[in-house]
Amino acid sequence: MRVAAVQTTATDDREENLADAGRLVVQAADAGAELVVLPEYFSVAGPPEFFRSHAEHLDGPTLTWAREIARSRGVFLLAGSFPEQTGPDHELPDARLANLSVLVGPDGGLLATYRKIHLFDVVLDGRAHRESDTFAPGTHAVAAALPGTDDGEGSPLIVGLTVCYDLRFPELYRTLALAGARIFTIPAAFTAITGPAHWETLLRARAIENEVFVVAAAQVGTLPRGMPACHGHSMIIDPWGHVLAAETGGSPGVIWADLDLPGQSKIRRDLPVLENRRPSAYRLES
Repeated sequence: MRVAAVQTTATDDREENLADAGRLVVQAADAGAELVVLPEYFSVAGPPEFFRSHAEHLDGPTLTWAREIARSRGVFLLAGSFPEQTGPDHELPDARLANLSVLVGPDGGLLATYRKIHLFDVVLDGRAHRESDTFAPGTHAVAAALPGTDDGEGSPLIVGLTVCYDLRFPELYRTLALAGARIFTIPAAFTAITGPAHWETLLRARAIENEVFVVAAAQVGTLPRGMPACHGHSMIIDPWGHVLAAETGGSPGVIWADLDLPGQSKIRRDLPVLENRRPSAYRLES
């Protein structure tokens, strides 16, 4: 399977963002990509009040666009993330929004929805960032099969969905790997402060320790007011930790790589870390 990661610099103009992302999705599809991953906040970016005023329901403009372009290009599309309106009937009955990532099939069908679990509540260079003031945390992990694909062992490929700050919580990724995930998608707006030291190291660690492919699509450069500058460096990494492709130019673009699924199966047979786990011993004696 060929996969692609799209790198963008989102503005506060949804139509402009979708048009820019669309050109890169088309480029990826024309290069033969079957799965295309977009970054976090690829369609809407700005301060908290902007997110609130531009939050959408599942039938809103961002997902409508994603379904149309996935159908027209015949690709699986991971619609990075965008702010979702919640409410009393939502799985997050909260006054806050959800940071929503959506997987769409080549027929435009909705395959999976994942709401970011770990929220970016940190202090960087003396400035507090509190994503939880605007967004409510998701409540469960999500892994989804890609219909019509083959993982080389007679089953559809399974993708584990995560978003940005989730990357620092390895227990989520282990849960997804144990659920059968062969690919992790990581749309992100990873900051320019932490990115140089942590981004590639964490991506490669999640790939190696779970023996999965990682497709990480990032925002890059200066985003609208209220958001930190982003590191970029979108990457595709294999289960041995090799970087198969990287966008290091500091500007929007698209990268792609072919996934060696038989090679992944061999790694898992020869170095069976998932089978060699001993959960019953993972406790401290009192």
